[in-house]
Amino acid sequence: MSRNIDRLIDIMARLRHPVEGCPWDRDQTFQSIAPYTIEEAYEVADAIEKGDKDLIREEVGDLLFQVIYYAQMAREEGAFDFEEVAGTIADKMIRRHPHVFGEAEVRTAELQTSRWEEHKAAEREAKAQAEGRQPSVLDGVIPALPALTRALKLQNRAARVGFDWSDPADILDKIEEEIHELRAEMVEGQPVERVVDEMGDLLFALVNLARRLNVDPETALRGTNAKFERRFRRIEEVLAGQGRTPDRASLDEMEQIWQQAKREEPGR
Repeated sequence: MSRNIDRLIDIMARLRHPVEGCPWDRDQTFQSIAPYTIEEAYEVADAIEKGDKDLIREEVGDLLFQVIYYAQMAREEGAFDFEEVAGTIADKMIRRHPHVFGEAEVRTAELQTSRWEEHKAAEREAKAQAEGRQPSVLDGVIPALPALTRALKLQNRAARVGFDWSDPADILDKIEEEIHELRAEMVEGQPVERVVDEMGDLLFALVNLARRLNVDPETALRGTNAKFERRFRRIEEVLAGQGRTPDRASLDEMEQIWQQAKREEPGR
């Protein structure tokens, strides 16, 4: 184990010391830390999108600290420690790469992906049998994932066993159908639950189209979010130059600035 890993483990132990540690760190639990772990993972993704290697190093460190945190809390309970965490993932990687650590032969990345999924499927089936339940191709797609990401994973799993559209154009027809059904529920007096249900169906169909077009919906939406933010900030900037704020401008005025912001972007 590296000296810096040892150092980080010692720091975490001191932070959690029941007498001399940090009051905030001592109070944390697996449940209270989980949201921070999710946030740190997104910050890693953001640093990667920015292409800033120094920032990536920093954010990956923050994410590693989350792992150290869980390991320390588990060690206090006598459940496991960091060494066991590292050992478990090392064993799993060796088991899932027999072409590297064993005698199996895999010639292409595509074949490796297929073999990887076979290994994971076998592990899921073994786990289901140990729990005394019927295995499913959807096992392991955890509910805590972001909804768009989980929808994509559910669809990919179902597609592997043939539950899939043969032509992306058919999904466009489905999207139009879902829009029609949503429009039908958008009338005064309808229960909001029905609108929510139809909106969910529409979003699920859009994710399905993205999947068939080899577009990651989460990445696509992050890009659109950034684009919206960039253009809306331009609206605020132009209005500020006129001594105004958006709430003092009409929608038509803001739309004109929006279109100007689009034209000002590189490549347009």
